[in-house]
Amino acid sequence: MDPASQEGAPQDNPLGDNSPGEGTIQEGSVRLETGSGFFRPESRPSRDLGVLLAQHLAAQRPHDRPEVTGLRVLDLMAGCGIRSLRYGVEAGAAEVWANDADPDRLALLQANLAGLGGGRCTTRTAQKLLAGCLLREQRFDLIDLDAFGCPSALVPLALEALAFDGVLYLASTDGRSPTGHDRPAAIRSLGAAARAHPASWELALRLQLGVQARAAWVLGRGIEPVFSFSEGRTFRTAVRLRRKPGPQAERQLGLLAHCHGCGDQQVQSLLQLRQWRPCLCPDQANATLSISGPLWIGPLQDPASLEAMASAPGASSASLSPAGARLLAQLRRDDGLPARCWPLAELAKRLGGGPPPLGALVEALRLQGWSAQASGVMAAQLRSDAPWERLLQVAAHVTRPGQTPEAQGGALNR
Repeated sequence: MDPASQEGAPQDNPLGDNSPGEGTIQEGSVRLETGSGFFRPESRPSRDLGVLLAQHLAAQRPHDRPEVTGLRVLDLMAGCGIRSLRYGVEAGAAEVWANDADPDRLALLQANLAGLGGGRCTTRTAQKLLAGCLLREQRFDLIDLDAFGCPSALVPLALEALAFDGVLYLASTDGRSPTGHDRPAAIRSLGAAARAHPASWELALRLQLGVQARAAWVLGRGIEPVFSFSEGRTFRTAVRLRRKPGPQAERQLGLLAHCHGCGDQQVQSLLQLRQWRPCLCPDQANATLSISGPLWIGPLQDPASLEAMASAPGASSASLSPAGARLLAQLRRDDGLPARCWPLAELAKRLGGGPPPLGALVEALRLQGWSAQASGVMAAQLRSDAPWERLLQVAAHVTRPGQTPEAQGGALNR
């Protein structure tokens, strides 16, 4: 029986042959009408990565679950249906469910997905749709939740609707709460403190991942980030649902501290929470740390999955735009560890003069045995586990190579 008939939803209709209106667009291998459906051309890189992710998941299925045929995709907030259509056409999904809460968009969705086999369109609230899936024990391999605002309330139900090893591709447009600009709202929506931080986009992503990790653990499940990124307006994370938490998974939830006085950053796991060590401020009596969390302090990207996505058929076709290719490349170069990231502008501020050359700084830190890489989340930012004092010394040396790091150590706390 069709699940829609079990729910008795009158607005759930089979795909029709409605005539498309104005505003035809071409993206990847599909053509559709935008109509009144929400559509942002600037979000194409995120849609490209979604297609490559779906192709990667589809390629895994014959080995992992041969008893189930075809990829099952749920697009919870479909807008005009661009994501749904691309999942069906470019990723070859066997089942695509396109949903949008606005009943006026049903005709548009039906028209855009009319030629897609295995497609269906509905106009329900995400909560009602997910609750129905829970009652029917209906699950999907990929759930795309391109939300408006903060989607924390939907995360538990969305995870319940995921098959094991499936992926929740989640977007949030709430930029104020997780970046420290609305602290009360962050506590309400994220259950966490969010303080102003120089790597604000990454802070928002880690808080979002923390919400998903806690929701999965309550269900007795685990998550693993596949990729995480932002362009400053929308914060997107793709997490894989595991049957149970990984070994020592609880160590991945912690707190991130930043001193606005000296610039130092510290990370602690909640499992081993202890007193914060002194920062570099000369007046320790008045030194204060801005602490955010609980949040995800583990990796932001899964290198193996990103490599597989880069080798997927869509990576060498119209499915991947130049902007999407650049995004994929920058994520492949940075796994997101450790959770300590500084803008080059902050280093320049502490040292005086211009910012240090990022490539030379990364190389110099690695030669000294520290991990270091350019951030894949925000441009012109450095990620490293080097102590802040040592990082400043090395930055001073690569900026002004005529002097040794030790000789400049006394002038670093400006």
